[in-house]
Amino acid sequence: MYRTNINKLIQWKLDANKKPLVFLGARQVGKTWLIQEFGRSEYKQMVYINFEKSEELRGTFLHDLDPKRLITNFEFYAGFKITPEDTLIVLDEIQAAPRGITSLKYFCEEAPQYHIIAAGSLLGVNIHPNESFPVGKIDYLQLHPMSFYEFLLAMGETGLARIIEEKHWDSLPFFNSKFTEFLKYYFFVGGMPEAVAAFAADKDSKKVRNIQNKILSNYKNDFSKHAPEDVLPRINMVWDSIPVQLAKENKKFIYGVIKEGARAKEFEIAIQWLVDSGLLHKINSVSKPALPLAAYKELSAFKLYHNDIGLLGAMAQLTTKTLVEGNAVFTEFKGALSEQFVFQELHLDDELSFNYFTFDNSKYEIDFIVQNENDDIIPIEVKAGESLRAKSFKLFCEKFKPQTAIRTSLSDYRQENWMTNVPLYIIGNYF
Repeated sequence: MYRTNINKLIQWKLDANKKPLVFLGARQVGKTWLIQEFGRSEYKQMVYINFEKSEELRGTFLHDLDPKRLITNFEFYAGFKITPEDTLIVLDEIQAAPRGITSLKYFCEEAPQYHIIAAGSLLGVNIHPNESFPVGKIDYLQLHPMSFYEFLLAMGETGLARIIEEKHWDSLPFFNSKFTEFLKYYFFVGGMPEAVAAFAADKDSKKVRNIQNKILSNYKNDFSKHAPEDVLPRINMVWDSIPVQLAKENKKFIYGVIKEGARAKEFEIAIQWLVDSGLLHKINSVSKPALPLAAYKELSAFKLYHNDIGLLGAMAQLTTKTLVEGNAVFTEFKGALSEQFVFQELHLDDELSFNYFTFDNSKYEIDFIVQNENDDIIPIEVKAGESLRAKSFKLFCEKFKPQTAIRTSLSDYRQENWMTNVPLYIIGNYF
């Protein structure tokens, strides 16, 4: 199974000024597998320590944080000499070891020759209590669920993946039906590696759904394990409301959907906890589509997207019949999956900043307002089906006259004088 982030890991290895790398990501997105694959392919030897399983080493950071002593302990554990130039040191589930994260500061300052990757779910790392986070002393890399491009490779569709990677947009019309077929699969399966591997093996949708439900159950168990006890009930209420929130015509987060009479102050901490964990993603409305977008952000108006489209479908109890009934999966619960897909694909690009825009009367909305590394502001309208009527999108473009405007749908790639129609299945690689 190929993950594009291995290229970023290789870049980190070759960087003469590299720092210890903190590799983040929600549980079960494939962090451990990818790091171990990187270690096996790029180094002569690897020290792998999982602090959730290695109880004897959890206290190794409590005595002092001298890198020489720590390296000696790692050598005793591994059973071989650590040579800085050809050994990868992996400190997995580092949140389980008190002061483990803090130790990275001293490796950066006193022993920068060692190649160290510290990994852990956001559930543990970002909200680990009493931990001194070494800002400025570490490099970061975040792993998300598998993209549609990675899904195609896992399914053996190297030709389709090559069209996307090399941007052969002129070839898209010849393969539209095949792209759409695999996009339907991806909407159901999502990007969790275990689910993708199971589907690639025999296309058993029931097995996929069982895996997704198991992951969701594990997430709930993590809530109980990591969340503050007084916030836990509200975390569960926010989490359970997500399919309903996204099924609304207007997908702005409404507290009243959680329970009648609910107020922001009751649920702000719960929402932030889920966002910090990497399981939900928040984007805010902007009052004006102008630079910089951050200056026009409306903190009280936001949408919440799920970490994975497959898990969202499982929470919504999306049935397997959507895989065979035409393109029903794209329009299921008011196009929520299509919008989730577009967010998930664009979110892979670290250079993009996300918001959305609502007209003054709140009747019309632009799904995404994106600011890229060139400070271009790009409106993106998501159309779940074949119907391309988009009054709000046309009004927005007439009023604000963006240089680039994108409508993404199941229709073919084509450029018009005021916007470009980009097929859903290439949106992640279009920019």
